[in-house]
Amino acid sequence: MQVLFVCTGNTCRSAMSEAIARHVIESLGMTGITVASAGTSAWDGAPASDGAMLVGIERKLDLSGHRARQLSPEIVADASLVLTMGPHHLERVAALGGADKAYLLTDFAEQSTEGRAITDPFGGGLELYRSTADELERLIVLALDRLQKTIGDA
Repeated sequence: MQVLFVCTGNTCRSAMSEAIARHVIESLGMTGITVASAGTSAWDGAPASDGAMLVGIERKLDLSGHRARQLSPEIVADASLVLTMGPHHLERVAALGGADKAYLLTDFAEQSTEGRAITDPFGGGLELYRSTADELERLIVLALDRLQKTIGDA
């Protein structure tokens, strides 16, 4: 199962989400789940933002090899589950054919329908990146736990 994280530029939220999820999967010895990320307005090949890199270093997450990817129908088709950072990302995934497998990360993780977006730290200070990473980590742990239970029940 491949989980795809989607934000706007694929340099902050989705890049951190991919790194956090990879770390959680490895730390917990989870199997059968891979992760990737993309952006609805990404500049292909762009590195993770400075703030994402610094927060990654603090948390022992390696974002040095991250390169942004523009969301495409092929990337959406390859994903088993698409978790987006905001409602407009969800709309774009749906337009690319992924409506049946896409959710807001907040809704999927918390099993709600609030439609709450993850704050975009781009252009903000390090504290904003840290609080965004804290929220992402909490939600990703919940989402992966839900997925693991689903896979186990299958």
